[in-house]
Amino acid sequence: MTGETADSRFLQRFGPWALVTGASAGIGAEFARQLAEQKFNLVLVARRKQRLDELAQRLERDAAIQTKVIPVDLTQADFLHVILAETDGIEVGLLVNNAGFGLAGRFIDHEMERELDLLNVNCRAPLLLSHVFARRMAKRKRGGIIMVSSVSGYLSTPYEATYSASKVYELFLAESLRYELRNDGVEVLALCPGSTDTEFHAVSGSPPVAAMAVEPVVRAALRQLGKTPVSIPGWHNRMLVGLLKVTPRRLHTFFAGRVMRKLIAPKV
Repeated sequence: MTGETADSRFLQRFGPWALVTGASAGIGAEFARQLAEQKFNLVLVARRKQRLDELAQRLERDAAIQTKVIPVDLTQADFLHVILAETDGIEVGLLVNNAGFGLAGRFIDHEMERELDLLNVNCRAPLLLSHVFARRMAKRKRGGIIMVSSVSGYLSTPYEATYSASKVYELFLAESLRYELRNDGVEVLALCPGSTDTEFHAVSGSPPVAAMAVEPVVRAALRQLGKTPVSIPGWHNRMLVGLLKVTPRRLHTFFAGRVMRKLIAPKV
């Protein structure tokens, strides 16, 4: 089509609205910024209302888009009802399941409530949101879902046991849904970053190692949606995953455990 740009084609395929969870900081906020550059209207979901309001105001001013702020805690059983009520009548063409957190330390030393919070945010929330919005996208025969998994989805990690297991769930869910939904016009991508310069490490208690900036991580995901099932930003992360695929898992676990034990020594 004459005058059509790559950005406009992307918007036509996956717009007009994108819903981003965990949008108040880090990778989620960067997804919001880059999607606003491409003229997506945005549904911004996170717990911290003030941060969401500030981000929404800035994006509306700078990119001339519409936004809707939904302050909600994804650990809560009824979060989906809140999101569905607030998005009634909005055509969400792109779902970014970004919200997530980690817990570093010995599994048996963590409070069970916190472990369940991790599962609710990292696994239950993407499951529920993907089920609802994928159905709507399939009926329209277009749309996209990005699951923010992790390189940890390829690596059983002692002292981050539940987190790494949750990222396997997101990785496998994304790959499987991509196969199921492609004939319905819905593209699904697993984004698997390594260590990234966000608040994640302060929350989890594990220090960053060779952390990437958020901008290229998000840029890679948006560039590769619809082209590949998995995006692994950073040559060092791709090299690590390649190595993991050709070596025994017991060795991965052994060396990951040794590294993590040193990184979080005061906790174990």
